[in-house]
Amino acid sequence: MKQRVIIVGGGVIGTMHAWRCIERGLEVVHLERDPMPTMASVRNFGLVWVGGRRAGHELEVALQARQLWADLAQANQKLSFRANGSLTIARTSEELKVLEQSMDLPDADARGWELLSASQARKLNPALDGEFRAALHCRLDAAVEPGSVLTSIRDYLSLTDAYTWMPSTDVLEVKETAEGVSAVASDEAIIHGDFAIVCPGADHTGLFAGEFEAAPLRRVRLQMFSTMPLGVDLTTSIADGDSLRYYPAYEVPALAELPPQHPVAEAAKMQLLMVQRTDGSLTIGDTHEYDEPFDFALREPEYDYLIQVAEGILGRRLPKVARRWSGVYSQRTDGAVCERQFVGKRIALVTGPGGRGNSLAPAIAENTLDDWGIL
Repeated sequence: MKQRVIIVGGGVIGTMHAWRCIERGLEVVHLERDPMPTMASVRNFGLVWVGGRRAGHELEVALQARQLWADLAQANQKLSFRANGSLTIARTSEELKVLEQSMDLPDADARGWELLSASQARKLNPALDGEFRAALHCRLDAAVEPGSVLTSIRDYLSLTDAYTWMPSTDVLEVKETAEGVSAVASDEAIIHGDFAIVCPGADHTGLFAGEFEAAPLRRVRLQMFSTMPLGVDLTTSIADGDSLRYYPAYEVPALAELPPQHPVAEAAKMQLLMVQRTDGSLTIGDTHEYDEPFDFALREPEYDYLIQVAEGILGRRLPKVARRWSGVYSQRTDGAVCERQFVGKRIALVTGPGGRGNSLAPAIAENTLDDWGIL
């Protein structure tokens, strides 16, 4: 008889744990408190971002995850995985200097980096008609559709009898028993299994609140928006020069020579990321807010600034804004890839990848199973 793993949390971290468990021949019961996931896993860019990852272990995990995303896409033809790459835009001489020095880093080739002139970048991505000096191409970066990717994976897993999806199941307790583990739901239903993996996202006060309170974790709020269809193909994902300040890959001497950010960007700890969806619309962001309680309101100056930067890179007016939203994710405060704890012998807790969740989730899941050593 197959061992049964209860997975609590329907976001990308929980879903990838479900996939990797199924791949190892295990049975999975996948629980989600809402009718469908509605938090950070569907409120993001859908990026699989390798180029900006921290040197060393984080980059290794990113490369592992990128391969696993590609493997999943090959197996699941309905998954909208696009190996579209990215361009990080240098609009100033100081930003260009950071990119030039970054190309001398020993892991530049492993990241798939190539420094392009403005004309070369426009040849790769003809939608870029604004003024800039150069762009760093990362051919390994990719994108999925955050609105449909989880449904696609669940549908794929449901092709096997080993996977059971149970939405609208609010789990109040997960505990070890004499026979294995059990999850107790708010409707008094009890789900039994051999092991449990709890992936609560940014909910640090529900299940295992004591364990999460003692961990180096914080929550981060962001603002993003999407537009109507652009009308032309944006063939790569886009990052602006402010991303050099926030992604740890670019730790070179020239980074200290960057001038201060625009006041709005500095106050909101902003970078521009821009991805085109398969329907032609653009997803654009984002901001970073760390001090709770978070503001409930969406702030317009940040959106105005992002629109200005995006239009400067594209050299055209953006389409009409279609939607604006905020999101909250869980982040380790010490730069670790994620928070992973093993409670007793049969329960694992996984959260805290920060804004890297979509990018790293497949490898985080695989490494949970490897580190546990019992699945």
